[in-house]
Amino acid sequence: MGRVLIGGIIGGVAVFMWGFVSHMLLPTGDMGLKQIPGEDAVVAAMKGSIHDRGVYFFPGADMRKKMTPEEQKAWQAKLEAGPTGLLVYNPKGEQALSPKQLLIELLSNMAAALIVAMLLSRLAGGFGSRALMVMLLGLFAWLSISVSYWNWYQFSNEFTRAEAIDQIGGWLVGGLVLAAIVKGPQATSA
Repeated sequence: MGRVLIGGIIGGVAVFMWGFVSHMLLPTGDMGLKQIPGEDAVVAAMKGSIHDRGVYFFPGADMRKKMTPEEQKAWQAKLEAGPTGLLVYNPKGEQALSPKQLLIELLSNMAAALIVAMLLSRLAGGFGSRALMVMLLGLFAWLSISVSYWNWYQFSNEFTRAEAIDQIGGWLVGGLVLAAIVKGPQATSA
C-alpha cells in the first residue's frame, strides 16, 4: 500500500506539473477561449440581471417542471433560431491562479492519481502497457466529458482539441510516473 500512496502523490504532482506546462507554456491554455465583443456592455447587462453564481443555459427553460406542449414548442423555436449558449457565471469575481485554486487542483490530481495507482497495483503487465493504460484513462475522461460538452453544449472544436491534449498528455505523463512506482501483481508460472 505504501507504493500506491507514494505513486498517487508523485503521480498527482506529475499531472499537476503537466497542467502547468499545458496551460502556461503551450498554446493549449488559450485554445478556444475568446473575448466577448462589447464586453463592458454585456457584463453590465449580466450584472443587472444575474445575481447568483451558477451555470446558465440559454435560451432557458425551467427543467424542474414538465413543460406544456406549447411551452416545449416555443422553447424549441428559440433553440432553433439561436443564439444558444452556456454561461459559467460568478458575480463576485475571483483572483486569477489563487493559492486556493492551485491547491484544489493539486489535491484533485493527487486523488485521481491515487485511484489510478490502486488500479495499477492490480494490473499485471510491463511498464509500457501499464503507462498506456493510464493514458487511456485520460482518453476515457476526454471522450466521456469533453466530447459530450462539445456535442451537447457546442464547445468549440479548438477548445475540445485542447482538452484532448491536456487530458491525454497529462495522464500519459502521470502514467509514466505511476507505472515506474506502482508495481502490479507478479505473474505466477505454472
